[in-house]
Amino acid sequence: MTAERKREAREKFLLGGIVVRAGLSEADRAFLLGGLIELARIAPGSSEHLRLRDIGAEAFKIAPADVASLPVRETAKWP
Repeated sequence: MTAERKREAREKFLLGGIVVRAGLSEADRAFLLGGLIELARIAPGSSEHLRLRDIGAEAFKIAPADVASLPVRETAKWP
């Protein structure tokens, strides 16, 4: 296995772990992809981007089983 393939495999493994940590391992794949596409449309540095990043940073600080217990925050209002 080349170094590039090993890097790609590790990246996929880590991203899969994020899906599991978020409690989405049983979610429909189309739902996950749709959500990721929507996330990709959020401008880096925007208030929504920063809000979601803060939620993720907080989730990394706690045990994976407790991620679902994070408090629900007000969502941005979309036009």
